[in-house]
Formats: sequence, C-alpha cells, structure tokens
Amino acid sequence: MDYFAGIRSFLYAAECGSFSKAAERLGVKTSTVSRYITELEKDLGIALFNRSTRGLVLTEGGRVFRQQAVLVMRSLDEAREVTSSLNHSPRGLLRVTIPSSFGRRHIVPHLPAFMARFPKIDVDVLVTDEVVNLVDTGVDLAVRTGALPDSQLMARQLTAHRRVVCASPAYIAKRGRPAAPSDLAEHEALRFSLSSDDRWVFVKRAKDQAPQEVSVELKGRLRINDTDSLLELANKGHGIALLPEWACKQALLDGHLSALLPDWDVQLNKATPGVWAVYPRKKTVSSKVRAFIDFYTAIFARDLP
Repeated sequence: MDYFAGIRSFLYAAECGSFSKAAERLGVKTSTVSRYITELEKDLGIALFNRSTRGLVLTEGGRVFRQQAVLVMRSLDEAREVTSSLNHSPRGLLRVTIPSSFGRRHIVPHLPAFMARFPKIDVDVLVTDEVVNLVDTGVDLAVRTGALPDSQLMARQLTAHRRVVCASPAYIAKRGRPAAPSDLAEHEALRFSLSSDDRWVFVKRAKDQAPQEVSVELKGRLRINDTDSLLELANKGHGIALLPEWACKQALLDGHLSALLPDWDVQLNKATPGVWAVYPRKKTVSSKVRAFIDFYTAIFARDLP
C-alpha cells in the first residue's frame, strides 16, 4: 500500500469523522479512503475507528496512532516545503483558520486576489472564533485578534487592533455622554463574553507626564460573543460597546455611532492587542505561509486604520 497516502487518509478521516468527507477533501473516492484505512488497520493489527451510524470515533489505538502520524506528516510536509521554496514559487495547500467577524470583513474579500497572485497555492479556510490547535489539526496558520497568550507558536503582527468606546446618538441623548472613564460604571455596557473579565482598562498619555491608568468595572445585563452582534446592538441604542475600529469605523463615519472618551486609549486588559498571524514553530517558515503573511500585511497597511 501507499503508506503515506494511507496515513493522510486516516488523518483526514479522523478530523472529519467521515470517510466520505475525507475523500472529498482529498479529491478521491470514498472507497479509496475506506481501503486505505482497512489496509492500515490490517498492517497495525488494531482497529483505528469505531464505526456507527453517527460517524467515526477514534479507538484508543487510533488516538495513539494519530499523535505520531501528525508528527510524521508534518515532517514530510516541512521537508517538501523547504525544498520547493528553493524555486521561490509558493505552492501547495494552505490551511488557514480565521475569526468570523474580522475574517468576513478583511480576509475573505481579498482571497481571490491572493490566489490570483499565487496560482500554485490552494487555500482551505476554516472560519471560527474557537482557538484551533494548529499542531493537532495540521492547520498551517491562524489569524487571531486581540492579545495573544504565551505559547510555543510563532506570531507576527499583521496590523494594530485599536478599540473604540462608542454608543449611538439615541443612547447618548437618553443616558448622557460619559465625561470620564469612571462615569461608565453608571451606564449599560454591552459586554463581550469572550473577554477574560468585566473590566475595561483606560490609559491616558500626555507629554512630560506619567501615563494615567484607570480600570473600570462594567455594569450591563447583556453579554455576547460576536462582534457583529455587539455592533448591531450599539447601533440600535441598547448600550455602550467597546468595539474594534475595523468593525465600527463605517458606523462612526456614517454617524450611527459616536466615539466616547477620545482622549483615552482603551483595551480589555493590559496586554498589547493586535491582529496576528500565528503558526507552528519550524526551522524554516514555508513559502506559502510567508506569502499569505506578506500579502495581508500589505493589504492591512493600505486599508485598515
């Protein structure tokens, strides 16, 4: 049997939970994937999957084999990428995960131009706000927004991630405009449920003076984990929101929202936020990953504040 093709089929089947979906991803027949798995199980002398009407579930042996198979295939892919990069022509399948709101606005619209510039790169995009384990899933690169936790991954900042405290004119007319960060404690805050706490950190910088920092504990009955939903609620006057500038810029220009406390920088915590390209640590970054990072860095420098 083609052992590497068998391992690749196994990894896709484990990820997708289905032979048919794995076959679709690989561009082969379902029977081919099934045959590869059967041959692998025969060679290993152990069942890799428990099969049921609801899909495939890895056995204990399957989980052990997957851990090692991921390392083997990553080493093979890296060897191919390092070698192919010598011809300075990025190629191959680039697997990327992007956050939903930012991705829909600023990644997806430029994908056709990226693929036109790099015709030998195929792109497989996963749109999700969940933090995907790049090592376990074999994803080449993740675009992430906000502050990054410490990890063994490599990261490169693509652009800044400035946040704006804002509210609609209707809300301001009803509840008043806060004059200082401390005033926010008396307002209805629309809170982002993926945030680590319920505070906004304000920093005011002035020449020849030490930065002034204020941490405000929020009040508000509504939490939500989607930036677009927060934007819509703020537009309709339901509270004050802390939104990325890339999400609310047009609403500010159109007058649907008004920026509050413009003399203060604000973020969710003390860590430096940004829009980041995150990828597994390797001796040599593949040319397709470098191509994606360089392309979008240039796009964001042109289009984003």
